[in-house]
Amino acid sequence: MERAFEQDLVRGVLHHPAQPTGEGLALTHGAGSNCNAPLLVLLARAFAEAGFLVLRYDLPFRRQRSKGPPFPSGAALDRQGVAAAVTALKELHADRICAGGHSYGGRQTAMAAAEHPPLADALLLLSYPLHPPNKPDQPRTAFFPDLRTPALFVHGSADPFGTLDEVRAAVALIPSRTGLLAIPGAGHDLKRAPAAFPGLLSRLRALMLA
Repeated sequence: MERAFEQDLVRGVLHHPAQPTGEGLALTHGAGSNCNAPLLVLLARAFAEAGFLVLRYDLPFRRQRSKGPPFPSGAALDRQGVAAAVTALKELHADRICAGGHSYGGRQTAMAAAEHPPLADALLLLSYPLHPPNKPDQPRTAFFPDLRTPALFVHGSADPFGTLDEVRAAVALIPSRTGLLAIPGAGHDLKRAPAAFPGLLSRLRALMLA
């Protein structure tokens, strides 16, 4: 069952599983999208079928305006939105929670977890934007050594925001348990990611339960 959800800083869609496992997933979007992005809808439904209570939600910057990228000055508020989404799942009695996001949403989710380690049991980082396209000298990994939450990175081999080798090198900076699920031929939009869902789910659960 899917229904609209709105509370404080959180607006999105709640996916109720037919057979709940006690697991929850807070899933958000990238800089140019919203919670109705096809990738998020596909993953949310797949996770709900597997027993997760899933909240796919808009970050505060998208609630403020329907189009356009986020402003750097609003990043802290977006991280508050991440925390609010996780709190909403906890209030709905999800026992083990993964916080996830695509691109910008994943970056803000990871930063929120670094700032507040108890935030979630694991992270699902879809197409983490390691650097702007063609600008590897501008890494977005300064906080990685402070990240204590287990994290699964899902990354396409044709992603201009970071090569797979760059992702592997960056992940090595993180002191917590990590994993990398490489999607051959996929770009930043990860259109081929749903085909890898069985492996994604099992690897994420392993991180959550370890």
